[in-house]
Amino acid sequence: MSHMLHRLSLSFVTVLVGAVAISAQEHARQPAAPPAHHLTKQARLAAIRRAQVWKATDVPMMDLRAGPQGPGTLQPNESVTCDWVDKKMNGNTPKFTCAITKDDEVKVKYGADNGEVYGEVAATRLLWALGFGADRMYPVRVVCRGCSPDPFKDHKEHRDQVVFDAAAIERKMHGHTLETKEDEGWAWPELDLVDEAAGGAPRAHRDALKLLAVFIQHTDSKAQQQRLSCLTDLKEGEECQEPFMLLNDVGVTFGHANMFNRASVGSVNLDQWSHAKVWEDAKACIGGLSKSQTGTLDKPSISEAGRKFLADLLVQLSDAQLHDLFDVARFPARAKVVGAKQGLTVDEWVDVFKRKRDEVVNRTCS
Repeated sequence: MSHMLHRLSLSFVTVLVGAVAISAQEHARQPAAPPAHHLTKQARLAAIRRAQVWKATDVPMMDLRAGPQGPGTLQPNESVTCDWVDKKMNGNTPKFTCAITKDDEVKVKYGADNGEVYGEVAATRLLWALGFGADRMYPVRVVCRGCSPDPFKDHKEHRDQVVFDAAAIERKMHGHTLETKEDEGWAWPELDLVDEAAGGAPRAHRDALKLLAVFIQHTDSKAQQQRLSCLTDLKEGEECQEPFMLLNDVGVTFGHANMFNRASVGSVNLDQWSHAKVWEDAKACIGGLSKSQTGTLDKPSISEAGRKFLADLLVQLSDAQLHDLFDVARFPARAKVVGAKQGLTVDEWVDVFKRKRDEVVNRTCS
């Protein structure tokens, strides 16, 4: 009997070790982001003319809690241990690079009072569920070896490890970035250069994307916040067969668009979001989004085809999916940290979402 127990114990340990090894291999297999492809201005314009902005999804079946799956998928609130990497990070939002393995470096946004940690999780999952492009954002707890308590400002390596309970890890959407210069992105007026006759997205899809940006109050809409990508394998010098235009950074959302992209107003603020109208001019179907000082999207005109296309997508989201969306993104936690009087429960966020959805659904554009 003791011999049998010993064999069973060894088998259990073998399975456990194997499972750990498989988990580590899964992280290790997360491919690095494909290198950017630098184009001439003419080639970039040709790619934009043929670009798509939407791919069909089974909206009612999308799991907004688990989020998009793929290499390097992380579970909600998973504890991730990584090693700090000394890399310069762009922008003003607290973030740093961390290596889960030597072949798997990720961007970490952090800070309990950093609205983008919460807003970008919700915004990317909403875009993904509806069929629009977005990077994968995972709400996690990060244990960083070598980090300072504030690695965005303190770039020196430390011996201790630091825990960031409020953090989000980014994994890029599959595809090769297309650009003529680094971090070029695309400005919203360029969306009107897409030509359906040349194989590009129809106006209904493009206007639906504009209206969704209004819906979530995507205030920081400078060109670098959007990305032109190629979804097919691509060699330098080749023409992309599947160009795609997506939103690259949507952390300042679920608040109210404002001139200086202030996160306190524009990022996960229920009071502000609830007072942000979907329509600046309901009769003319002008979207209620004034561009910020750096923004490129300003009170877009929405066609009936675009309004209806987005409405038909939004109504497919169930109350349970909406609850998962705001719960997994930890919106109530953000409200508590900043001392807000509204947005302390998931139900409050769901109610405002549904009211805004009604503004889209119950309007007819001439």
